[in-house]
Amino acid sequence: MKAMLLDSANSQLRLAELSIPVPKENEVLLKVHACGVCRTDMHVIDGELPNPKLPLILGHEVIGVVVDKGRNVHKFTIGQRLGVPWLGHTCGHCGYCTTKHENLCDNPQFTGYTLNGGYAEYIVADQHYCFLIPEIYSDAEAAPLLCAGLIGYRALLAAGDAKRLGIYGFGAAAHIIAQVAHHQGRKVFAFTKPGDVAGQRFALELGASWAGDSNTQPPEEMDAAIIFAPVGALIPEALQHITKGGIVVCAGIHMSDIPQFPYSTLWGERSIRSIANLTRQDGEEFLALVSKIGIKTEIETFPLSAANEALQRLRLGKVRGAAVLVMN
Repeated sequence: MKAMLLDSANSQLRLAELSIPVPKENEVLLKVHACGVCRTDMHVIDGELPNPKLPLILGHEVIGVVVDKGRNVHKFTIGQRLGVPWLGHTCGHCGYCTTKHENLCDNPQFTGYTLNGGYAEYIVADQHYCFLIPEIYSDAEAAPLLCAGLIGYRALLAAGDAKRLGIYGFGAAAHIIAQVAHHQGRKVFAFTKPGDVAGQRFALELGASWAGDSNTQPPEEMDAAIIFAPVGALIPEALQHITKGGIVVCAGIHMSDIPQFPYSTLWGERSIRSIANLTRQDGEEFLALVSKIGIKTEIETFPLSAANEALQRLRLGKVRGAAVLVMN
């Protein structure tokens, strides 16, 4: 099979010919049809996430069809279309796993980080961490749901019942979750890089009530804010614009350092919390929800061999919605 390999941090991916993996007893072998390109992939490449499996096949927004399976796989059958997310395996017996917090497992495995991912023509995955994909989506349209959508959904849950919701960083996750929030009757305020008029226009097209630069004040106070951009300076910025008792949710797996800010900015029972990974329950709930309400994903597709180009366009903020690799 063809795969795009990362040999070391801060290097380009290289196109390689590898043997098709053989599924273990609880694994399915998928022929990959599409794989989303996520900002987390860039954090792995840049060495900001430590100790990846090397050499590594990146990619954790994987859509494919079951072509083989291990002897203990009873959950899925040959020919079914599945999605493989970031969370690839958990221990099942630590205190987090046994209390419905498997996203915080002490010994997890992650697709495209500690396990080979979907920048390839085939992937093996644990049957217990795969999801059936709603038929209303094409392969490429479905791919961003597996991380941008799932992590965004968990962040939205953490924001509680906020009626006025700020979203900082209007990329793949934000463009999905803004639609969900709008459908739920929330008022969405979208914040982009200063001067990103196209991004602000995109947010308004998706139902945002207001869109502006990340360093500007919204037209009214917000009940909560979700930060998707990996910029620590946005935390005190967002805190200044939320009501007393409001919450700032940090949805990225990596963020630059948070600058010092006065306690008065946090006072008033405002709070800051992070989102770590996802649970399988998140996946089941979210995929059922987006199928029911018809959330649309905006995608830009690339062939597998153009993975470096897709990553660079994402790095430069030139992707509207989500970048997706598609296989022949």
